[in-house]
Amino acid sequence: MRYWLMKSEPSDVSIDDLATMPGQTVAWYGVRNYQARNFMRDQMRVGDPVFFYHSSCEQPGIAGIAEVSKVAYPDATQFDPVGKYFDPKATSQNPRWFNVDVKFVRKTRLVGIKELRGWPKLSNMRILQTGNRLSITPVDPAEWNFIMGIL
Repeated sequence: MRYWLMKSEPSDVSIDDLATMPGQTVAWYGVRNYQARNFMRDQMRVGDPVFFYHSSCEQPGIAGIAEVSKVAYPDATQFDPVGKYFDPKATSQNPRWFNVDVKFVRKTRLVGIKELRGWPKLSNMRILQTGNRLSITPVDPAEWNFIMGIL
C-alpha cells in the first residue's frame, strides 16, 4: 500500500462534490503531466489512501480523505476533440493519459498549506518543496501518520 496526495481545484471537484457524486466516486481526469500519470498508471492500487487537497483557491490545503477505488484506465477526455483535455496524439490503441477512480472516505478539517509548512516533521513532504507543481504526489507513511494525528 502507498499513500498519496491528490490536488483538485474545488471549483472543479471539491471534497463536498465528491461526497455527493454517484457512488461517492470520481474519475481523476485531466492529468497532463507524465510523472503524475505514471504514479496513477504504475503505482496506485485499489485501497491506497489519498489526501484530497484543494488547490488554486483562497485556502489551499487537505480537505478530506479518499481512496483509490479503481486502478488506472485510459482517460476518456483525451479523445474528445472539443474538450479541454483533448490530445490529438492519443488513440484508443495507444492512449497517452490515464486516470484512476477515487472514492470519498471522509471530510476533514482543512489543514492549510501554511499549517503543513509549520510542522518540522513535514519539512520533506513533496507538496511543500519549492517548485513542486505536481497534482499527484506520494506521501511518506510517517508523514501520513503525522497528518492523520493532527486531523
